[in-house]
Amino acid sequence: MDTSATAIATVLTTKPCNRGSRLVLLPLPFQGHINPMLQLANILHSKGFSITILHTRFNAPNPTNYPQFSFLSIPGVADENISVSSIESVLNFLEYLNDKCFNPIKECLSRLMLEDEGVKCLITDAQWFSTQSVADELKLPRIVHRTSSVSTFLLFAAFPVIRDMGYFRRFSDQELKSEALVKGLEPLKIKDLPKFLTSDPEGACKLLALMVQGTKKARAVIWNSFKELEELELATLNKEFPNQHFLIGPFHKYFHASSSSLLAQDQTSISWLDKHPHNSVLYVSFGSLANIKESEFLEIAWGLANSKQPFLWVVRPGSIKGSEWLEKLPDGFLERIVKGRGYIVTHFVDLFCETFFVGLAPLIVKWAPQQEVLAHPSTGGFWTHNGWNSTLESICEGVPMICSPSFGDQLPNARYVSDLWKIGTVLENGFERGEIEGAIKRVMVDKEGTEMKNRVMNLKGTVDNCLKKGGSSYSSLGDLVDFILSFN
Repeated sequence: MDTSATAIATVLTTKPCNRGSRLVLLPLPFQGHINPMLQLANILHSKGFSITILHTRFNAPNPTNYPQFSFLSIPGVADENISVSSIESVLNFLEYLNDKCFNPIKECLSRLMLEDEGVKCLITDAQWFSTQSVADELKLPRIVHRTSSVSTFLLFAAFPVIRDMGYFRRFSDQELKSEALVKGLEPLKIKDLPKFLTSDPEGACKLLALMVQGTKKARAVIWNSFKELEELELATLNKEFPNQHFLIGPFHKYFHASSSSLLAQDQTSISWLDKHPHNSVLYVSFGSLANIKESEFLEIAWGLANSKQPFLWVVRPGSIKGSEWLEKLPDGFLERIVKGRGYIVTHFVDLFCETFFVGLAPLIVKWAPQQEVLAHPSTGGFWTHNGWNSTLESICEGVPMICSPSFGDQLPNARYVSDLWKIGTVLENGFERGEIEGAIKRVMVDKEGTEMKNRVMNLKGTVDNCLKKGGSSYSSLGDLVDFILSFN
C-alpha cells in the first residue's frame, strides 16, 4: 500500500466553508514562490476555507487551473513583463513591489472586507514585507508564508551581525572560496554566505532586514518544512521570534504531482524514463531563474558526456546567457563543443545529442514535470541548484543530490545537504568537467552514493510519517486551522 497516499487521504479531510472563512493569499510573482503558495491554498481550501488569490499581472497564475479559487489582480503594480535576469534586477523588483503596493493592495482588501464573506486573514509571501502596514491599518491579521528553510531564514535574520563582521563588502576571489566556518552558523562556511553581486550590497541587506522585521510582526509564520528535518533550528527560531510557527510541509506531498508551473512541462520525460533501469538516470535542472554562461554550458556537457551516465537535462529557454535555446546558440558553439570528437553538428538539439553524447541517448527538454521525474524509479540522482522547493522535493522522493547553488538560500541549502544531512555532494569549484564527472560517479555509482541514498531514503520515510495522523506536520496543520479560526 502507498503510505504517502494514505497520509494524503488522512490529512486532507474537506470541511464545508463557513461564512467569514475567506483567506486572501498573496504570492510573490516568481515560479519558486507561486508554486508553494498555491499548494498552501489547496491545503487550506481542503480544510474548509474559501480562497482568494491576490496577484500581480506579471507572472500571473492561470485561474482556469484552480476553479475552486477566486482570483483578483492588483491594479497598477507590475502590469507589464519585467526583466528579472540578474540578482540586482530581482532585488530592484522586490523594492519596487513593496514601494508601489501599499495603496493598491489596501484598496483590494478593503473591497473584499466589505463583501458578505469578509476576510478572515491575509497570508502573504515574506518578501511582501510592506503588507504588514496594510494589515495593521485595516486591523486584519497577517500570516507570513516563508518559502525557504528555517535554517536559511535564521541566516538572513543574522545578517546585521554578519555584515558588522565585514562579510558583505566586496569579496576577493580567495575569500569567495574560503572554507572557514562562520562562527555561530555552523556548518556554513564563508563561501556559503549569499553573495550580493550588486552595486548596492547595503541596499540588499536593508531589504532582507525589512523582510525579517515584517515576519517578526506577523501573527504567525507557515513553513514549507517538517519538524524532524530542522529540529535544532526550530528551537532557535522559537527563542528569537515570538510568533506562532507552523511547520506543515512538505506542501507538495498533500496532492499527487500538482503543479502551477509557469512553463509548459514536457511529458515525454516520463515515457523516456520508463525505458531506463532502476536508479540509472541523473536528472539535471537548475531551476526557473538561474542562468549559466556559454563556457559553463560547455563544461556541463563535457562532464555529462564523460560520466557515461544516462541523463535527463532541463535546458530552460533563456537559461544560457546570450541564447534563447539550443537551436539558437551562438554561431559555431555546438561545433566547438564537439571539435575534439571530429563531429560537425547543426544547431538542433536531437543531432546535438546524437553526435556529442555518443551511446548515451540522453533527453534534453525545455522544462520537465519535476515532481513526477523525481518520483520515477529510474531517477537515481538529481543535479540541482538547491532552491528550497527542489531540495525538499528530492528529499521527499529519496533522491541524492549533486549541488550547484547560485545565489540566495541555495548556497546554505547545498551545505546542509552535503555536510549536515549527508545526502549529496557540492561542486565546490563551479562548473568544471573533471569535478562534474567525479561527482556524478560518486553519487550514481560509488559506495558513497549508496550511503547517501540510504540516508535520504530514511528522510523520505520520515516525511511519510509526519503527514500521517499524529505526525508532526499533520498536527501542526490542525493547530494552524484552529489558530486561523480564532481570529474575530
